[in-house]
Amino acid sequence: MSNNQVSLHRVIKASPEKLYRAFIEPVALASWMPPYGYLGTVHQMDVKVGGTFKMSFQNFTTGNSNSFGGEYLEVKPNELLKFTDKFDDPNMPGTIVNTIRLKKTSVGTELEILQENIPAAIPAEMCYLGWQESLEKLIKLVEPEIPEG
Repeated sequence: MSNNQVSLHRVIKASPEKLYRAFIEPVALASWMPPYGYLGTVHQMDVKVGGTFKMSFQNFTTGNSNSFGGEYLEVKPNELLKFTDKFDDPNMPGTIVNTIRLKKTSVGTELEILQENIPAAIPAEMCYLGWQESLEKLIKLVEPEIPEG
């Protein structure tokens, strides 16, 4: 078991409800979760305790793809998501545990992400950089308020 982990914290100018939707709607998740240079596909997603998901990231340069999936351990709409990730690649063994916390603030939402038990084959600093890129994309998705019309 690896003790590799990353922790991220941001305050985002969007409601907890809008941020939560970005984590549970497959098209939204596929648009922001993969770091720059990768395409994301959500193959299956059932957001409930005991529900599962399956996703893949494709390297746009090489065409190579990594798939992974997991199970939802805790689900509190607009507040908390806790889920596992397990890569299909046997060279990246172990089960990652992700905890996403959302808390309403006067200016939007405080977002805390803790990713634990990252496979030893993935340096924590590389994972941290990937998350920073993903969060930039997330912010660009959820902060704009685009009226109908």
